[in-house]
Amino acid sequence: MSFEYDKFQKQAIELIDQDSSVLVAAPTGAGKTVIAEYAIEQALKKNKPAVYTSPVKALSNQKYRDFYARYGDKIGILTGDVSLNPTAPILIMTTEIYRNSLLEGSDRFTNCDWVIFDEIHYLDDPQRGTVWEEAIVLTPDPVKILSLSATISNAEQIASWMSDLHGRTIQVVRETKRPVPLKVFFQCQGRIMEKEKELHSQGYLGHDSWRDHFKKRRHGRREWLEHRPNRVERLIHHLRKAEHLPCLYFAFGRRRCEILAGEFAAYKFASPEEEKELLDRFDTLVKRYHLEGDATAAEMRHLLSSGVAYHHAGILPTLKEVVEQLFTSRLIKVIVTTETFALGINMPARSVVLDTLRKRTDGGFQVLRSRDYTQMAGRAGRRGLDPEGTVYLRINPLDVDFPALLKVLQSKPEPVLSRLNTAFATLLHLYRHHGEDLLEIYTRTLHYYQSSKKRREEALSLMQRKLDLLRSLGYIEKHQVTPKGIFAASLYGYELTLGELYAAGILEQLDPVALGILLGALIYEPRKGLRPPKRLPKAVRVLTQKCDGTIRAIQKAERTKNIHPRTKPPHFQLSPAIEAWMQGEKFEKLGALCSADDGELVRNFRMMVQILKSLRSAKGTPDKLRQTASQALEWVNRDMVDAEQELRMTLET
Repeated sequence: MSFEYDKFQKQAIELIDQDSSVLVAAPTGAGKTVIAEYAIEQALKKNKPAVYTSPVKALSNQKYRDFYARYGDKIGILTGDVSLNPTAPILIMTTEIYRNSLLEGSDRFTNCDWVIFDEIHYLDDPQRGTVWEEAIVLTPDPVKILSLSATISNAEQIASWMSDLHGRTIQVVRETKRPVPLKVFFQCQGRIMEKEKELHSQGYLGHDSWRDHFKKRRHGRREWLEHRPNRVERLIHHLRKAEHLPCLYFAFGRRRCEILAGEFAAYKFASPEEEKELLDRFDTLVKRYHLEGDATAAEMRHLLSSGVAYHHAGILPTLKEVVEQLFTSRLIKVIVTTETFALGINMPARSVVLDTLRKRTDGGFQVLRSRDYTQMAGRAGRRGLDPEGTVYLRINPLDVDFPALLKVLQSKPEPVLSRLNTAFATLLHLYRHHGEDLLEIYTRTLHYYQSSKKRREEALSLMQRKLDLLRSLGYIEKHQVTPKGIFAASLYGYELTLGELYAAGILEQLDPVALGILLGALIYEPRKGLRPPKRLPKAVRVLTQKCDGTIRAIQKAERTKNIHPRTKPPHFQLSPAIEAWMQGEKFEKLGALCSADDGELVRNFRMMVQILKSLRSAKGTPDKLRQTASQALEWVNRDMVDAEQELRMTLET
């Protein structure tokens, strides 16, 4: 470290030395990772194992690279599609894989010194929060827990729950002061403003709300409020003049990122010397990651000549890795990215820009939560390099009312609330170990801890209805999990569909390509309005006939038991691309066969790899199906889809 421990770091380290579990809540960039590293070092000194869990594979990979550089072969990683040195004493894992290992009865974690939950506020994630909750509940009581978060306002409540759960006190260490002070500017009505009062009077023209787009005069006449556009060139001029580069520019949409990066590139941020160094480094990395023929890489090279890049989930993972490595060199002056870049990845900048304070959600467009804002704004200001960080908010008064804006800026991050929604696979595993007593485990959950009597009754009723469904479909009989249930329990998220197709003998009838197409269809979630190709491969037409009845039967049973969310039907839009890839086609040819972005396609293929591995190793998988899964895995997991190969390449840098 190039600086001394801060007070909160010293406090957390003292507690670790006292063998106390700890929950650390501190701003982004404050140095929480230092505390995790200290816990890991203490475990290694004791010759005891430890686990570091993270919410996303990209963050797991980054932590693996960081720790591998320091500890070498003492580090391993397990993320579903990657398994490197899995018997190492220190394991980096996604939280799902850690939870799954606990459910499957693995006793390797019983003797762990520490389990570290990075981004513990993911407990509140609507889709995946239940995984964090189940992982914490299932963690063996003797194991010490270190939880880290930048955005958790009810840390004491979460710590109290974990203390009651495991019978050991969880100490809270809270730091509110940023190591680098933060200053906020607003771009509104085409101007750059610094004070909230100025924003209200000059930006909002004195009105709290522009919802109706007009103001009324005394005699009933209406006058449109004058709205001037926020032009990019004004913002760029200000960033340059104030020397607030490099800049992280957050935009909510892949296409928006690309458009803005193109606009920024016209302003030539890189000097001739910087341009040469950037392109030399880029060309070296492109060669290392075999991206020479990638059209997006060629476009990125053009942007980089101006010191600009973009980063989102739609580009190849290897190209994202290239951009990240170049950004750490500080040669890229502006990177336009989606909000996932704010999650844990250690990529601070001198300034941060938010393109808007509204983003699309499942419920339509909504104003950002305070937690989301805090996460992104926290990337402004590099410790040891910048005297302060700067955030620019581009404000359109038509999009967000002034009081709502103040709430985002001034409120504490929203409290973390339970999102418990136990999966069928989890219930099957729990039933194997606890039988009918499994419902008592609910009393150990955060949901129980935070809920009223009525909500507790509703949650227990839902779990009971799910168990009833498993009984009615033959996964549980005579107080035992059946062979069908044992098979399905290993296939998290797809247990009912694959379980029913397995029981009907349909899975065994599939060849490797048809199996791959089926799994790809179960994984894929198409954008609204995206229709399947007019002509589907023959294997798909046969599959749809076989699957439709199975899916309808499952959904009917779920409706009968009033279970939500319902089992997702397969979507075959990617089928032509999957078939071509598994038959050896080059990746660059797949774009003409589907409408998915490159990154989206690779992500789908990697999920297929994960399920194929689970299918191959699931208890009760027939030999023929196991062989089919192995062949399908070999055909899918090649070139840029091979996540293990990619991670090994990054270790060479």
